[in-house]
Amino acid sequence: MERIYLDHAATTPLRAEVLAAMQPCLTTVYGNANALYREGKAARDALEAARTTIAAAIGASPLELAFTSGGTEANNALITGIARAVRRQRGETKANHLICSAFEHHAVLEPVNALRREGFEVTLLKPRRDGFIHVEDLIGALRPNTLLVSIMAAQNELGTVQPLAALAQATHEYGACFHTDAVQALGKLPFDVGALGVDAASFSAHKLGGPKGAGAFYLRRQTPFAAVQLGGGQESGRRSGTQNVAGAVGFAKAVELACEPRALAAETSRLIQLRDGLAAGLLRHDLRFSLTVPIAADDSRRHLPGLLPILVDGFEAETLILRLDDAGFAVSSGSACSTGSLEPSHVLSSLGIAKGKAYGALRVSMGRETTQEQLAAFAHALAAIVRSGG
Repeated sequence: MERIYLDHAATTPLRAEVLAAMQPCLTTVYGNANALYREGKAARDALEAARTTIAAAIGASPLELAFTSGGTEANNALITGIARAVRRQRGETKANHLICSAFEHHAVLEPVNALRREGFEVTLLKPRRDGFIHVEDLIGALRPNTLLVSIMAAQNELGTVQPLAALAQATHEYGACFHTDAVQALGKLPFDVGALGVDAASFSAHKLGGPKGAGAFYLRRQTPFAAVQLGGGQESGRRSGTQNVAGAVGFAKAVELACEPRALAAETSRLIQLRDGLAAGLLRHDLRFSLTVPIAADDSRRHLPGLLPILVDGFEAETLILRLDDAGFAVSSGSACSTGSLEPSHVLSSLGIAKGKAYGALRVSMGRETTQEQLAAFAHALAAIVRSGG
């Protein structure tokens, strides 16, 4: 039985070109990139070439990019490092307030909660029912002592693409820094740090065909920052630890492939057609469920092209996922039931979706290997499960 993988928002298969690019760094280019001898220089050259490639793709200087072990580390480092540095610089009475959206990934919410325990004031800004953070709502939450705002570029369960440029501009008018978790955006949408006006951004390689365990963060020049991971002072003192050269090289190759403008435009168009075709196909099966966000074929700037969030009334997502797995399909849930939690997804709760409905959330996310035939088979399988009562 063919397995059909529809959880690309969780992770993506490693692209063959990425593996080939990494191979020398896993075998012959084995030196420590911080060593002075020839083997170290070869590794350092590979690392800096990777840094230059990724920086160019996001409109940054290579000096503004630091490598990490992934998006979680990048989020922790930036949120904690900026908040502590700004408060230290300005004083607690003038800078002690953080804002982040209520539907952030836990890699943002948890460091924000840790800062709350350190004495920072925190506002969790709720999205509206359409799945977006609206600029006027952010303006209403900003204060004179706000030092940092963190709002993700693309919501990982809903697929909504937030209006980062407007949000960053409003933040800067209050003298605060703006960070975005761009893990779901890079390689799926054009992403330029200068055009968006963000001060800091987090990225992860395995979301766009790169290796797991590799990530990076962008930190705009002169943005206050106190390093969280201390040690030998690698990455210009921003992230100590021996660099994962193979991971960085693989990340750069994945970015080069995914972010090339013509390739990105073509894949975006293809995924939009697949996503909207799936939505139409599910409706043709007379399934009684509602989408958590509206899908519009001509609106790729507001929704991720290959992600379709579904609410299936009367079912728990765990049951659906296991039945679909038995049928050969890999999809994920918008709820935390798979972790043993009795509560539905905090993302759906932040939208005001009733608990009973939120338990039935599924997320279908597509990638380079996804075909129309696979999605038609998925729609048929889901319809059969729902009609059989689970």
